[in-house]
Amino acid sequence: MFEHKNGKKLAGRILVLALCLAMLAGTFGGTTRAKSGNGGALTLAAADSRQQMSAADIYEQNVNSTVGITTAVTTTNYWGYETKSAAAGSGFIVTDDGYILTNYHVVEKAETITVALYDGTTYDGELVGYDESNDIAVLKVDAEDLVPVTVGDSAALRVGDEVVAIGNPLGELTFSLTGGLVSALDREITVSGGVTMDLIQTDCAINSGNSGGALFNMYGEVIGITNAKYSSSGMGASIDNIGFAIPISQVAGIVQSIIEKGYIAKPYIGVTISDVSSEALGYGLPEGAAIHSVEEDSPAAEAGLQENDIVTAVDGQPVTGRRDLTDIVGAAEPGSKLTLTVYRQGRETEVTVTVGEKTQDALPTPTPEPETGSNADARPDEEGGRQDRDDWDDFGSSLEDFLRQFGQEHIG
Repeated sequence: MFEHKNGKKLAGRILVLALCLAMLAGTFGGTTRAKSGNGGALTLAAADSRQQMSAADIYEQNVNSTVGITTAVTTTNYWGYETKSAAAGSGFIVTDDGYILTNYHVVEKAETITVALYDGTTYDGELVGYDESNDIAVLKVDAEDLVPVTVGDSAALRVGDEVVAIGNPLGELTFSLTGGLVSALDREITVSGGVTMDLIQTDCAINSGNSGGALFNMYGEVIGITNAKYSSSGMGASIDNIGFAIPISQVAGIVQSIIEKGYIAKPYIGVTISDVSSEALGYGLPEGAAIHSVEEDSPAAEAGLQENDIVTAVDGQPVTGRRDLTDIVGAAEPGSKLTLTVYRQGRETEVTVTVGEKTQDALPTPTPEPETGSNADARPDEEGGRQDRDDWDDFGSSLEDFLRQFGQEHIG
């Protein structure tokens, strides 16, 4: 299962500027399919018709857009025997013709996927495509005239905004509503494989089974996809109401590309970057996005960007670190031009880059399972199901040092 770990903000962490809407690049795949109803288009919020709603109104409006997801998985245990296990999660309908959004770790390695609606109707779900680096997956059910959610703008969130979540905690308390506040924005969490995600932190009660469910603002718009939480790990202390959600604006373009094209198309310039380290700043280097490598024949290479360049601004907009540059490139239209202010060997220069487009499959070829018989990676399942907990490690701040005693838990 997709193991999440909290991690410190490493100055030297390298991220690839190849992904649509400011996330890491991955490998994707899929085929284009015919669509009905609204043609597979996401329903976006209209600013001129927004009205604040009560939690009860939001639930009434969206509970029929929420789904429960149950999967069956076959795994091989330490002794080489195959075992069957089930996992439960949540999801929500994004088009009236049956496209559903959930977390990738909810359906990872699933042999069968069952989708249940609030009225009790169940469907067989088909995995259309996924982006593991963003922990999202798009499913399709054979249905029409469903009720899709309205997609809001997560970039407009502020700390302290009220939010509510609808999901299936524990896989049993189906279609539950919980409420709370936005506790923090852009909380940097490191997940398995070293992938870093910038997530919404909320104090909504989020538990195992909520994974893939929608986080709503008080206009009834989806602004996040719940996917992780902090949890106690038998160390004598408890952690409550520290949950996380994927900002919807960071993945909406990916979801739309999977639905409409059957693959993921994303803007890129072809560099790997990191924040400028505190040590380098101490020697007088400027803040910015430090370029570690330039992909051959990429837009960045054609524009003349070089290893060790530091990008300090784009079109006059300051760049203080890798996240700023990632967001700008991710939001750019392929074919558009960006003017980068670059610090190079003690001097500033301007470089104009034409943003390229990279396409990747939405259903990658599965990697072979590792050989059994070795206990190097053996981990017992909890309660006969998926591994839901892991210990934290590698923390830097005092808060993180304290929290290293506890585990972070999947919520699906």
